[in-house]
Amino acid sequence: MPTEKRSITAEDLYNLHLISDCQISPDGRFVVFPVQRVDRETEKKYTNLWIVPTEGGAARQFTHGDQSDSNPRWSPDSMTIAFISNRDDEKQPQIYTIPFQGGEAQKVTDLKGGFNSFEWSPDGKTLVCCFRKKDEEDIEREEDEQKKKLGVVSRHITRLLYKVNGEGFLPRERYHLWVITVETGEATQLTDSEKYDEEEPSWSPDGKEIVFTSNRAEDPDIDPDAIDLFVIPADGGDFRKIETPAGPKSNPKFSPDGKWIAYYGFEGKGMMWKSVSVWVVPTDSSVKARNLTGQFGLHTSVVTINDMPGVLPTMPPTWVNDGEKIYFQASRHGSTVLKSVSLNEPAVETVIGDPGVVGPYTFDKKQSILAYLHADMKDLGEIWIYDMKTSPQRITRVNQELLQGINLGEVEEVWFKGADGNDVQGWILKPPDFSESGKYPSILEIHGGPRVQYGNFFMHEFYYLAAQGYVVYFCNPRGSQGYGEDHAKAILNKWGTVDYADVMAWADYVEKKSYIDERRMGVTGGSYGGYMTNWIIGHTDRFKAAVTQRGVSNWISMYGTGDGNWYFQHEFGNEHPWENVENWWHQSPLKYIGNVKTPTLVIHSEQDLRAEMEQGVQVYVALKQLGVETELVLFPEESHDLSRTGRTDRRIARLNHIKRWFDLHLKG
Repeated sequence: MPTEKRSITAEDLYNLHLISDCQISPDGRFVVFPVQRVDRETEKKYTNLWIVPTEGGAARQFTHGDQSDSNPRWSPDSMTIAFISNRDDEKQPQIYTIPFQGGEAQKVTDLKGGFNSFEWSPDGKTLVCCFRKKDEEDIEREEDEQKKKLGVVSRHITRLLYKVNGEGFLPRERYHLWVITVETGEATQLTDSEKYDEEEPSWSPDGKEIVFTSNRAEDPDIDPDAIDLFVIPADGGDFRKIETPAGPKSNPKFSPDGKWIAYYGFEGKGMMWKSVSVWVVPTDSSVKARNLTGQFGLHTSVVTINDMPGVLPTMPPTWVNDGEKIYFQASRHGSTVLKSVSLNEPAVETVIGDPGVVGPYTFDKKQSILAYLHADMKDLGEIWIYDMKTSPQRITRVNQELLQGINLGEVEEVWFKGADGNDVQGWILKPPDFSESGKYPSILEIHGGPRVQYGNFFMHEFYYLAAQGYVVYFCNPRGSQGYGEDHAKAILNKWGTVDYADVMAWADYVEKKSYIDERRMGVTGGSYGGYMTNWIIGHTDRFKAAVTQRGVSNWISMYGTGDGNWYFQHEFGNEHPWENVENWWHQSPLKYIGNVKTPTLVIHSEQDLRAEMEQGVQVYVALKQLGVETELVLFPEESHDLSRTGRTDRRIARLNHIKRWFDLHLKG
């Protein structure tokens, strides 16, 4: 007899394994991928490399031990895998190589600092790295036990961007380009500056040059979108700028003949609502850069979010070997798919278009086999193979045994009309034991961003709340990406207007369902979703309970306190708060806090450097003063990303607090 399936639990976070990368060997025979696991006793997360043959067969663990092995990259001859690991020093990762046919891992680098990315040279003899050295005083303090015990005496800050969420205070050193000789480990620094970073290096086909991105504005922190492309000789020396339209750029890649560079970007600055496109520009800047995908309304970036682990990486544009096409990811209508665009007469084709998210992908050298990570509503992400002739095949089942024994409930996709007759996409998740004749409490979930999208991606939090007997519903109101620039731009300098109207139209739609108890409706969200939750409770009493998480409440105090949140001035008429304080205050939920009657739980992380803790505390203090039922839950040592990458016991505690609050007010 079949075993009865159980519901998902908060503690299943310990049991779920995450695949974060997917690299096929150039000969097309194997795929290497990292798998993350959690040690329940120590609460540490470890990652090891696994190997699976492309022709089928069981995956096998390739590296072992309690460490973090990540970013695996095959050598051009498929004989060696380079990767980043902290196996010798938990706090100082290095680059290692390991023979694929067997043998011990060998440490290649012996540098003090942090690696951002690296790439094999075409001849397989060297690596180009993006590396940031550790500040000398930090090294000195770590090597002196007394100074180490006393800790940092003071921080002398001279730049505007001096901290980053999840990283903390930034060192004075910048990211620069280094070339590493694999056989000897000799490290040569190619670029150097106290003011500028050089990032995302990639080799030319002949190995003689390296393209990279850098912001060379007078003050890069004040002008963060002034990113340009540069090319430098592989053995160092002067670099040249590639002429492109002003605006942010990323992931540059040489064409197979070395005459062109493909990259992602958009034209203009401070326009977070614009769609990212695939561009090409000649390496000699002889003609203007061309936008290949803009006319198709695609957003060529991975913005479909979940909580396991958040957002998958956007892969660089991949040239077809003959240089006639480029592969790229595109996020649209709740999915991230793989497409290609031709260069001569721009036309877009869908390569992998299944509902879900195409994460990291790579081709073999002949481009006859595509390996990619694919996730969807019911799957965290597994490795798939597509030989470009037959249908795609899944070749890993990392979480299959666990998920096969869990009843997640059913998800219904819905398109409905927003407040202005606009089309909005949403999803309704029903409890595992759902009955059409029942009456259920419900929870409205609102995503962060705001310019991201919910969609066909596994959300542990949603399934957990549904398992407690709640109908969980979520949508992509105006302001979200994935539905064209007009949809994303609609909230520009109008936060809390059309987005609020769309979310309320969504609540109206769901409330009319026969199985919804309109007296037991709750709302929650994090980051921008926390902003919207704060906004909602100040504008309506329709929800019986709310949980606001890492949200913005006061744009005036938010300015400058987060890791670059002055950038949001572009959202508010490109004016500083002191130039138009009324506008900033008008779009702040705290202005309307006096209207709140909804019992509200406030959740924030103490090391949130994106929306500082004071944003949540202001809501809590105000509600206490107003006599509104409220509680404050703070998580020490955690960042803005607690719900996705936080320590597992704290993630579980967070879920239990959310459940407790909604149970108290929607069930009690």
